[in-house]
Amino acid sequence: MNFLEIQFDLRGKTLPSDHGYSIYSAVKKTVLNEKSLPPEVLLCSVPGVPAQDGMIYLNRSSRLRVRCPAEQVQHWYRLLQNTVLDVRGHLIRLVQPRLCLPQPSEILKARLVTFKLDTINHQELPFYFLESCNKALEKLEIKAQAFIDSNLDGDLARRALQIKGKHIVGFGVVIEGLNEQDSLKLQCCGMGGRKHFGCGWFYPTRGMLDAS
Repeated sequence: MNFLEIQFDLRGKTLPSDHGYSIYSAVKKTVLNEKSLPPEVLLCSVPGVPAQDGMIYLNRSSRLRVRCPAEQVQHWYRLLQNTVLDVRGHLIRLVQPRLCLPQPSEILKARLVTFKLDTINHQELPFYFLESCNKALEKLEIKAQAFIDSNLDGDLARRALQIKGKHIVGFGVVIEGLNEQDSLKLQCCGMGGRKHFGCGWFYPTRGMLDAS
């Protein structure tokens, strides 16, 4: 299956820093009449400039990205173009959509990957998390190596997503040793859960700024 990526420029000033679920909810309410997105459609969280008040400021690099099968592109392009989303009181308009192909890379990163894990000792969480990453790669028939990423302080990139008041914990992930076909497959299929909320979205390390 061939996939394309639609990139929407944004007209607006700010977004909550934790906005993955909120953007999905706004799309669902505004253009889908409360219906869910198809499972094969992926949304990416929006990059911006972090602020201390739990927000990010939008800049020229701030875009909403949607990946979908090529045969669905025209539908989502028309449906979302010029739409105004109310993201917890922050208004953004989706404008000037552009189409591009996902670009293969031997190394891909995801800012946040989550899995539904049983309650375990938090000291063992990285072990079980990496096990889940490897199982996900095996399911996609991808031969590559998964790593938990680190943050700027050198600590494990442990991050969380808030959904209806509940904090979902995951990690930043790096996948290395990908061939061209598997790199494109991982970008199109994603990894883990909550892929409508910006989780499991992989990108070439040179291709995108980290979202806040």
